[in-house]
Amino acid sequence: MIVCDFCSQYQQDGKCRLGLNIPKTMGCREFDPLMERFCSDPKDFVSAGQINQMAAFFGIKGRELKKVALMAAREESTRP
Repeated sequence: MIVCDFCSQYQQDGKCRLGLNIPKTMGCREFDPLMERFCSDPKDFVSAGQINQMAAFFGIKGRELKKVALMAAREESTRP
């Protein structure tokens, strides 16, 4: 698993839309998490905490984890 698997810039052909090299670690300066990469079915989303735990489990940390937390909080605030 790579950090790109959770990023909106990652294409199906395995390349980055921004032209960046695929990182070997779970870090990327242009990481842009996408909720659909964490929960393909919107009904699977329970809370921001759930998404943060998933990200931590997959080895996402630091700056990238903060971006995931912001994305999850945004998603939680838009849900009824």
